[in-house]
Amino acid sequence: MGMQIKALKSRAGPNMFHMLSCFNLKPEITVEEFRQSLAELSNHMNDSGLLHSTGPIGRRQRHPVMDTDDERDQEFFFIMSFEDRAQCDRAVEYLYQHEEPGESIHRSVFTKISDPVFICWEDIP
Repeated sequence: MGMQIKALKSRAGPNMFHMLSCFNLKPEITVEEFRQSLAELSNHMNDSGLLHSTGPIGRRQRHPVMDTDDERDQEFFFIMSFEDRAQCDRAVEYLYQHEEPGESIHRSVFTKISDPVFICWEDIP
């Protein structure tokens, strides 16, 4: 199954911050190729103290009652979770520095997708 996302090395508090990534894969990219790149990014960010966890990749199921979002047509999803908003902000700052190795690792994920939409929220304690 390829590279696995490492186990968590930190404990989060009650105000976890999450990002839902909705996207399509580019036609030439397989789910396994994307999974490998996402695992590498997640492991790097976790090792750097910039990410709490990444959930599994999901494929959209167009349920006639439960899937009511007609505005978006993305097929794939995953959630990244941060210990809090501050950790998320540090992760964004790190990626916006465009320095290695983060730049190449993030690019390896981002260049495999199309039509990305990101939704963030914070848990209510």
